[in-house]
Amino acid sequence: KLSRSAPDDTRHYRMTCRLRSTLTWRLMCSGGLGSLAAIASPRSGISKETSYVAGMISDLHSAAIYEEQYASENHGQYFSGVATAETPVEGFRASKDVTVTMVAVYIMGSSISEWTAIARHIRSPESCEART
Repeated sequence: KLSRSAPDDTRHYRMTCRLRSTLTWRLMCSGGLGSLAAIASPRSGISKETSYVAGMISDLHSAAIYEEQYASENHGQYFSGVATAETPVEGFRASKDVTVTMVAVYIMGSSISEWTAIARHIRSPESCEART
């Protein structure tokens, strides 16, 4: 009986080791993936914030083109207004979720004028500004 039980015990031992090593492998893999996810999550937030700021800067560049085009057609005078994706101002339409506030300033008694534009994104605490 001793010789017969030895192969059964060995097979049982081998299966137990395989199961334990498989379980250990799975735990190690899930721990590694969890670590990678923990590293990647904050970077994803930074990427989103960067894309929001890039969108605001792009809208300010477009607003500057519209302001200068308007001024060239209107004796150097700029326009004011609040532009969104739904409500354009003098043809300028902001990107989705971005609001661009443009303010024209005129100096009394002279032909000097200037403008300022501030862009804000709904999902960002940052704001961007452009001026002449």
